[in-house]
Amino acid sequence: MSQDSKITLKVNGKTVTRSTAPERLLSQLLREDLALTGTHIGCDTGQCGACTVHVNGHAVKSCTMLAVQAGGSEVTTIEGLAAADGTLHAMQAAFKECHGLQCGFCTPGMVMSALDLVQHHGCHSEAQVREALEGNFCRCTGYQNIVRAVMLGAQGVRP
Repeated sequence: MSQDSKITLKVNGKTVTRSTAPERLLSQLLREDLALTGTHIGCDTGQCGACTVHVNGHAVKSCTMLAVQAGGSEVTTIEGLAAADGTLHAMQAAFKECHGLQCGFCTPGMVMSALDLVQHHGCHSEAQVREALEGNFCRCTGYQNIVRAVMLGAQGVRP
């Protein structure tokens, strides 16, 4: 039986300390221990992107990262993007305005990946958006509105 490790990390701006098993995934810690259920688990293999969060400002598929690996890091989930008063982040608002979602299951991961694209690489063309989102699957849409949403959201987000 494995020994739990105590980890401290900052999640959505709040310092959190938890004991966790060495094999526990970051996605499990976020969803089960911290009740941040916006981080969706779609495939558990890193292929669908539904579990994408930011770790130290970069997009990470949280089902491929151990919770202990995130110790000492800053983690931002979809819940951490909106302002305290509930005002949506520019990228979230763009997804809403462009109807860049249908069932919404993939949306948190799409938003987090899109934000990573804009913040670290800029957003220069639809082709660039499509390439950047290749690791995020949506089974409901044809991606057209998602791409439009990212392009619009990029206007309100500065790298």
